[in-house]
Amino acid sequence: MATRTSPAPRGPQRSRGKAAPAGRSTSGRGSSSARTQTTKALAVPEDDRPPLPVRAVRGAWLGVARMTGAGVRKFGHEVHPERELRRDGTGFFLLLLAVAVAAVEWWALKGPVADVIHAVAGGTFGWMALLIPFLLGIGAVRLFRYPEAHRANNRIAIGLLILLFAGSGISHLVGGQPGLSAGLPLLWRAGGVVGFLVAGPLSSVLTPWPVGVLLGFAVFVSLLIITATPFRHIPDRLRSLYEHLMGQDLIDAADRDGHDQSYLYEAHGSTAVKPKSKRKDRQTRNRGDDPADDPSSDGFVGDEAFERALIEDEERKAREAERQIPAGVRRPTQQELATEKIKRAQGLGDEPAGEPATEAIDVVPAAKALIVPSTPVQPQTPPSPIPQRTEQLQLAGDVAYTLPPSDYLPAGTPPKERSEANDAVVAALTHTLEQFNVDAKVTGFSRGPTVTRYEIELASGTKVERVTALSKNISYAVASSDVRILSPIPGKSAIGIEIPNTDRETVSLGDVLRSGNARKTEHPMVMGVGKDVEGGFVVANLAKMPHLLVAGATGAGKSSFVNSMITSILMRATPDEVRMVMVDPKRVELTAYEGVPHLITPIITNPKKAAEALQWVVREMDTRYDDLANYGFKHIDDFNKAVRNGKVLPPEGSKRVVRPYPYLLVIVDELADLMMVAPRDVEDSIVRITQLARAAGIHLVLATQRPSVDVVTGLIKANVPSRMAFATSSVTDSRVVLDQPGAEKLIGQGDALFLPMGASKPMRVQGAWVTESEIHRVVEHVKGQLGAVYREDVAVEAPKKQIDDDIGDDLEVLLQATELVVTTQFGSTSMLQRKLRVGFAKAGRLMDLLESRGVVGPSEGSKARDVLVKPDDLAPVLAAMRGDEGAAVPQAPAPAPAPAASPVDLVADDLAARSQAVEWNDGIDDADEDGEDAWSLTGR
Repeated sequence: MATRTSPAPRGPQRSRGKAAPAGRSTSGRGSSSARTQTTKALAVPEDDRPPLPVRAVRGAWLGVARMTGAGVRKFGHEVHPERELRRDGTGFFLLLLAVAVAAVEWWALKGPVADVIHAVAGGTFGWMALLIPFLLGIGAVRLFRYPEAHRANNRIAIGLLILLFAGSGISHLVGGQPGLSAGLPLLWRAGGVVGFLVAGPLSSVLTPWPVGVLLGFAVFVSLLIITATPFRHIPDRLRSLYEHLMGQDLIDAADRDGHDQSYLYEAHGSTAVKPKSKRKDRQTRNRGDDPADDPSSDGFVGDEAFERALIEDEERKAREAERQIPAGVRRPTQQELATEKIKRAQGLGDEPAGEPATEAIDVVPAAKALIVPSTPVQPQTPPSPIPQRTEQLQLAGDVAYTLPPSDYLPAGTPPKERSEANDAVVAALTHTLEQFNVDAKVTGFSRGPTVTRYEIELASGTKVERVTALSKNISYAVASSDVRILSPIPGKSAIGIEIPNTDRETVSLGDVLRSGNARKTEHPMVMGVGKDVEGGFVVANLAKMPHLLVAGATGAGKSSFVNSMITSILMRATPDEVRMVMVDPKRVELTAYEGVPHLITPIITNPKKAAEALQWVVREMDTRYDDLANYGFKHIDDFNKAVRNGKVLPPEGSKRVVRPYPYLLVIVDELADLMMVAPRDVEDSIVRITQLARAAGIHLVLATQRPSVDVVTGLIKANVPSRMAFATSSVTDSRVVLDQPGAEKLIGQGDALFLPMGASKPMRVQGAWVTESEIHRVVEHVKGQLGAVYREDVAVEAPKKQIDDDIGDDLEVLLQATELVVTTQFGSTSMLQRKLRVGFAKAGRLMDLLESRGVVGPSEGSKARDVLVKPDDLAPVLAAMRGDEGAAVPQAPAPAPAPAASPVDLVADDLAARSQAVEWNDGIDDADEDGEDAWSLTGR
């Protein structure tokens, strides 16, 4: 088969390579042959190459230079610059020049070549020629190790030149300031020609001392330039140099790289504290944080408002943002980007630290000019003190109590009304509605701290479903998967679309407690919730809820909400007004509040003791209702008011002192742990408290991270009307908490849906944030005002019941069997099978246990067992089986003395045996107790 050959190229060919033979296909090596031809075309012709000796010398020079550079790069930490960027030849030349100058100036080498080198070095710089080998060596090492750092190398070269020139001027002053008329040898012995040119004109105008000071300052500046040290960082650099020389930085590095060894510094309960890292403190001061403003110099882990588990690549983000800038538009320089990063880190920029830049949303040009009005944000409350209440200055027993000052909760950042991201979202929504021919328009938006709600009004005759059906398209248009649609907005004829902000704002608890809503009332049970979507402050009264269920996934913000609630109570209420019971099965969430005077018992961490504490709350509720019923009041507030006015007096002859009842707030941080240990007791106590405790001033706050039906049961939900749902992992959990979907679309970290009692739809709020440092300041102030006085009857440890090992888990059925046998005075295994609905093996084991406890006698074949316990002795027998202390086991009656020998009545014995013969089938399971047998069918 003939092959097609490519035509010969036209025109002259510069390469001298042989042409491929005709008929050979080159398709398989097209790319390699093309590269070869290109290389040959770009190669230097042989006629233009330098001669062979020159090439040999050049190759030898580069070979020695590369070997020397490789050796220099091995010293210290090994570096590997790219081969294309290496400058080993120049570095090797500087190194040889340094050796030559050192041989002449240091070792006094003689000869014609040495005279020339001395004339150049000494005649130019004078005494400074002694430092030229050092300076040339520094330049050679930099070129060997860091040839790609052009800016740093140029900076160091400039610094070395300034040092060399200033040093030559100082040498000229020290050498007697010789002039040109004195001859060149005197100039060489002083500062050389450079020193004469630098210091000569100045010394003719000024005296030598000011000139020396100026030149010394120039030397100091050159050192700063070489080391890249700004003036403000000089103390830190000197301290770092000292630590490096003393080896302290190695210790710090070991502490950072190793595991936690704090137990080595806390042996046997001593108060020795591990030394802090000075470098870490210094970095903290450089960032602008003042450790003196915090009770703990290092702060606390919970001081960060928004935590992120993902470590993002900021350089990649910057590259992507740069790619989004259209062609022809100026890109920001690296210096500008670094400046903006520093501003964001110090809180001076428009965006919080660690937040990504505002994402650009690609919209059509016609929609970019659309501007819709935004709802003005509420004016930021000035950081004035939280109003002090007048009736709380004196506690019971003439104890003065002062509430924590308001400056313990500092003000937050001012809110934003709108941003460029909001305008871009409005344009995207408008374009989406136009694209799908929906006759609607965006009429405004309300920017909140976490989300922004955009209002869409429909034209006449347009269905609401036309907009709600576009939820996925809207999410695609605004590049967000957490889009929530409200149809309609409560109180408005508009559809609300809630879209998360790319620049979230932190809601400070101090701002919420200083708001006008919090100032309207002085009720001690008022707490700060946060901000809603419209930027308004949300404040709630726990006494009006009256109970609250808080649920959400891990990390959604439940613990932060609980901390804000407790801190609000501590900031506004005295121990005589509000007392608390805290249940913390996780043992670390509420530890900061241990010892506050508002507690009536230490923080309960044992789930079994928590169940007992809830039962004590039920008893306390009954006691309060007894007083309300006796004195004729319907609510605890009316009773307390009457007590303060002296209208409630104890009965005559009674030694009781009637005092106002404080509100009792019970906080359960993790309900799931309690329901796993004692579900029946916990559920019964919670249901009884939530059903009746509203008028008694007892309120429950139940928090859980597992909102499933076995934890939040139907009875608990029916009696806890107020709900606080944070981000959940599924729509099923959202339905368990709120009875409706929505919580699965929250973005977490304080974003919640708040459904207070009586509301038809939940409101979206961003929970108030209080740092761990603020909590510790408030707690320390409260504990300094009054000590905690605990009640001993709250979590009383129940007496332990000693249950025998042979009973095991059969205690309940054994008690039923005992009661059945004693009351009927008939002990039969088949009866236990029928009455207790157990199998033959279980019934036989129960009968053996009854025999070992002296309830029934031993087996007598087919006969029923004798019952040894009378019905009157049943209670102590049951108590002894339960393991109650002090229970006396009744002794079996002593057998009667045997009568005197008498003739045996064989007929009577036979009849007695026949009367019990009906129990011959004792081991057979009778399915029907009342069934008929052959004897009954005879009619006898």
